[in-house]
Amino acid sequence: MEFQNLKHLLLELYDYLNWFNKHRIHGSLGYMTPVQYRQTALKKVV
Repeated sequence: MEFQNLKHLLLELYDYLNWFNKHRIHGSLGYMTPVQYRQTALKKVV
């Protein structure tokens, strides 16, 4: 992918990281997103 400028690159990077951490489900995490998995783990500790 080609980026028009640094601002465009940063926007695309932010969008990818947002998807990666908040929307993709992962089989080894019980089919939860990484954020959901962490929140569930923190509830068990407290």
